Amino acid sequence: MAKRRKASTASIARRRAKGPRAPRAQREDALEREALPALEGLAHVPEYGDLAPTEAQTEAFEAYRAGRGGDTELSMGFVCRFDRNFPAVRTEHGLFRAEHAERIFTDDLARPVVGDWVVVRDAPGHDVGLIEEALPRKSELARWRGSARGRFQVLAANVDLVLVAQPVGRRTFSLDRIVRSAVVAADCGCRVGVILTKADRADDPLELADDVGAVKEVLGRDVPVVALAAGADEGAPLAPVEEAVVGAGALWGVDAVREVVAPGTLALLLGESGIGKSTLLNALLGDSVLEISAVRSADDAGRHTTVARRMVKIPGAGVAIDCPGLRSLPLMGHERGLDEVFPEIVELAGRCRFRDCTHSGEPGCAVEAAVADGEVSRARADAYLALAREMRGHAGSLDPDVRL
Repeated sequence: MAKRRKASTASIARRRAKGPRAPRAQREDALEREALPALEGLAHVPEYGDLAPTEAQTEAFEAYRAGRGGDTELSMGFVCRFDRNFPAVRTEHGLFRAEHAERIFTDDLARPVVGDWVVVRDAPGHDVGLIEEALPRKSELARWRGSARGRFQVLAANVDLVLVAQPVGRRTFSLDRIVRSAVVAADCGCRVGVILTKADRADDPLELADDVGAVKEVLGRDVPVVALAAGADEGAPLAPVEEAVVGAGALWGVDAVREVVAPGTLALLLGESGIGKSTLLNALLGDSVLEISAVRSADDAGRHTTVARRMVKIPGAGVAIDCPGLRSLPLMGHERGLDEVFPEIVELAGRCRFRDCTHSGEPGCAVEAAVADGEVSRARADAYLALAREMRGHAGSLDPDVRL
């Protein structure tokens, strides 16, 4: 093994004269910034007025600025894009790249994400701004990363609506994925909608209607469900498919998605890679802004193409966040979301004879009695029980010193 050369007294003196070096990650960010796409070339970035801060966020910004003597270089804006962990911020003065203040940069939990409203310094003569503070969030969409000693990863902040995308073409339809996504969204304070992609590639329109009916049965009739053709192209007549999904209680087409994402709404499109999320957003935008890839013939899936979390303004509607697909969505610490999605089952569980009732055959089980009487559907009860068991198992596997 080669010996490390001892630094000379002169070289140490030169280093001290230059001052401390920036953290390695910060130096790498500075290099990566040079390769980021120019903001002037980004299409469909929302304007400042397309989203509105809450009263609490506005008050927090005014208090922060007042505490610094009304500093006029400070503005309030929202993070609308992340490339390689490097944010772009929209304020009433324009769109620009920004760096994090040192105390934010070194704290993963304090670092802003797409959707965050922030206090940013836009000093004259500087090519980038400086994010000094993240303002209070009204919601944050987070998932568990890791196992026994993992942590939550915040995907986006201040989201109003989560659109859960799931294919119903030649790929396997996963009701479980839709329901667990709805639980995560509800736990994070977001409304839920369901987008069924590639509906025109379903083998049988009646099977497609069954899929729509299953979503409605488990999540409730009020949850909006929209079905789309592959490529989100509505030019071809699809009468049998459209009639099947509409008859089952769903909406059809890109215009229906625009209605669900009303003006002023911030929606996050959530789903696995290759199921058509970017294709849908391109159709909503009426422009091929987001990169897409050809599908594989084996499973009708596209390849992973989205690498940056970014906002896009939907003409005539609200704002959507496109983000990379998620391979997994484990349920850890989302009990409140389970209660929000299945409130009547939670209430019934409180009436069971035994406090530790598992609702799987114990005497005096109020949940099983309600299913037998037709008050709760078997499919809805099974979905609740499966996710509740999973959450109990995950919680039991946590290291004792890990706090949620």
